[in-house]
Amino acid sequence: MAVSYKDYYQVLGVERSASAEEIARAFKKLARKHHPDLNAGKPQAEEKFKEANEAYEVLKDPEKRKLYDQLGHNWKHGQQFQGAPGFENMHFSFSGGDASGFSDFFEMIFGQGARGGGKAGGFGPDPFGGFSARQRRGRDAEAEFAIPLEDAVKGGRRTLALSGPGGERTLEVNIPAGIRQGAKLRLAGQGNPVPGGGAPGDLFLHIRFAPHPHFQVDGDNVLCDLPLAPWEAALGAKVRVPTLEGEAELQVPAGTSSGRKFRLRGKGMGAGTGRGDLLARVQIMLPETTTEREQKLWEKLAAASSFKART
Repeated sequence: MAVSYKDYYQVLGVERSASAEEIARAFKKLARKHHPDLNAGKPQAEEKFKEANEAYEVLKDPEKRKLYDQLGHNWKHGQQFQGAPGFENMHFSFSGGDASGFSDFFEMIFGQGARGGGKAGGFGPDPFGGFSARQRRGRDAEAEFAIPLEDAVKGGRRTLALSGPGGERTLEVNIPAGIRQGAKLRLAGQGNPVPGGGAPGDLFLHIRFAPHPHFQVDGDNVLCDLPLAPWEAALGAKVRVPTLEGEAELQVPAGTSSGRKFRLRGKGMGAGTGRGDLLARVQIMLPETTTEREQKLWEKLAAASSFKART
């Protein structure tokens, strides 16, 4: 996973030689400007507030600032970095006792185990560690998982193939019946491992519905086209309609126009009493070619009919 260097001085708008007082003033100014309570519905302001808070968390603390300054702009994720003498047993504390919500860059430097006053030390062969394997936990991972609409309705087990630094692996995923688009499934212990030992993180699968050749999803409802011959639409007919669970029978009344929708209740997405409906939209189809006899019948119908499609 690539992690970009964060210039905390640039985030606060101060020089690298700025004093603690200058850093505090810059942070307070940005915090007032971008505070979420004053910028409701503005996700960019909230993001800037988080960035400023993270930058201040590092630069206000002499020890964290000293360690951060040693990295410099040329820091690359994965390099071996040896901290200055005295950093081997450093303990970091965080505002409110928690570093949650900080960026990947922050956690790479100061370590997930430092949350709430943990140790983030050595910076030897593992530049992002220093705490024991018992305290360490791999990062959570996220992936998008596209499933057919039929599987979303009925549920069941499916195989997921994942590629990563360690090669390709397959996982068996249990899909709950009626799962909705955008739902998140958690697979405990299937996230990123920890180099040198420790518990792996979790894997979160974001559910997406794969495109379907016949159906479209609209919220909990499912839309499909229902082709009808002109005489079926004019005279009425009993037809078979495709659904996500097989075919259903529908009585089309006489005089049905193209574009009319028929609702099959409980045949959409979801499960139980909250399940959506299937809407079958009529499309009157004409043959691309006709025989001489068929052509004469169409002409006879046109001459006999008083129907006007346009007023």
